[in-house]
Amino acid sequence: MRMNSRFTGILLLGLLAAFGRIAAAETVTVFAAASLRDALDENVRAYQAGSRDRIVVSYAASPALAKQIESGAPADIFISADLDWMDYLEQRRLIKTATRRNLLKNRLVLIAPADSRVTVNIAPGFPLANILGSGRLAMANPDSVPAGKYGKASLEALGVWKDVQSKVAPAENVRAAMVLVSRGEAPLGIVYRTDAAVDPKVRVVAEFPESSHPPIIYPAAVTVTGKGAAEAFLESLSKPPARAVFEKYGF
Repeated sequence: MRMNSRFTGILLLGLLAAFGRIAAAETVTVFAAASLRDALDENVRAYQAGSRDRIVVSYAASPALAKQIESGAPADIFISADLDWMDYLEQRRLIKTATRRNLLKNRLVLIAPADSRVTVNIAPGFPLANILGSGRLAMANPDSVPAGKYGKASLEALGVWKDVQSKVAPAENVRAAMVLVSRGEAPLGIVYRTDAAVDPKVRVVAEFPESSHPPIIYPAAVTVTGKGAAEAFLESLSKPPARAVFEKYGF
């Protein structure tokens, strides 16, 4: 009987420990720039295959996400498409500064519908307005959304912004801008190279010179209310397996 009692006690302790591990599993909410969708989704699937924690990602334009966090939205991690919006949250003490890191880089490209035959040589003073004709230039909102801000900066540096600003079709985020081109509603658009790579209905016409705009950097950080599991997931995104996935998508 004494042996049975001891065995039962050990079994109960084991069950309690297992239950504790299951109960400790957390749901981590990530607010991420829209341009990360495909690559980040793949990394989330890979991470969850070896973790009890659940990763939920909300994609939108970086300013919209930053404002939501400022308003108290329950995000554990923020991944922005530019430094400005991460700085915005850091200045308001809404991220854990020690967790902040520059996660990825990207390139800016000019796209057209896949069946378009338009050719463009991006250089100072290139005739973008003439190439557009009566059509519109699709791009993320140049006043606030990172992809739009980078695009405007590049066009200004190349001396053509003043000629095309009245032709801009501003979109909520960079993926929405790409959809306008994909559907043939705009003859040209400015998006990230990684966006163009995942939509077979568009093609890259040309890349913008990197010197014509600020470096495209994606910073990431855990928010001040972020759960403990958030830091582990964010750390995983900097490791070789995750970086290989990001590189596959063009980051």
